[in-house]
Amino acid sequence: MTPTAATPPTVLVADEDEITRRFVCDNLLADGFEVLDAADTEGAIARLQCGPDVAVCDLNGATLRLVDEVRGARAPAAIDPATPLLLLSRSDEELDRIRAYDRGADDYLHKPFSYPELVARVRALLRRSQLHRGEGPMRVGSLVIDRVSRRVTVAGRELDLAQKEYRLLVHLASNPTRVFTKEELLRDVWGFRSGVRTRTLDSHACRLRRKLEGDAQRLLVNVWGVGYRLVD
Repeated sequence: MTPTAATPPTVLVADEDEITRRFVCDNLLADGFEVLDAADTEGAIARLQCGPDVAVCDLNGATLRLVDEVRGARAPAAIDPATPLLLLSRSDEELDRIRAYDRGADDYLHKPFSYPELVARVRALLRRSQLHRGEGPMRVGSLVIDRVSRRVTVAGRELDLAQKEYRLLVHLASNPTRVFTKEELLRDVWGFRSGVRTRTLDSHACRLRRKLEGDAQRLLVNVWGVGYRLVD
């Protein structure tokens, strides 16, 4: 679902804790959002098929399974695999955050949290999602990205990209030839805080370059010590 002036954004709140779920739902409703809610994985999967614009989830041990359901190839056809996912968790361990981002989460918020921060993150995800779903394909040299169908081709050959590889490519293509710093990419694509030390960006960029193959590999440039950019 794409929100318009006449249809406010819909947020799915999937949380096993009823107090948290009701608190978040009531505040979102007061702020003018449409709200769907679920208390378990099965309910969340059912509500996701209604097409929410953002999903806010904390299902304890089942949260990453829900991420896999949304991002995986076997997701129900009615679920949009690009649905932005904001995970809530009582764990603030770096390894847990990295695992969540690598599995396909768009953002991660530690409990307890303040509602103003949560709604700010929801709105940021909505802005990012609407930008990436803008009309018309993105083109950089022989690379074509259709953000509606999420289809990526290079010289007519379709690429099979993982979720984060796709998001990294779209982010770089949003401003071709500009050098995006590693800190910017880790923040905007993975949601990491500044100063986080991780090799996840370099590994994803390396896999993405391999998938481009042949001459197309030159499209993705590693600017040593700074970050990455695309070239025509």
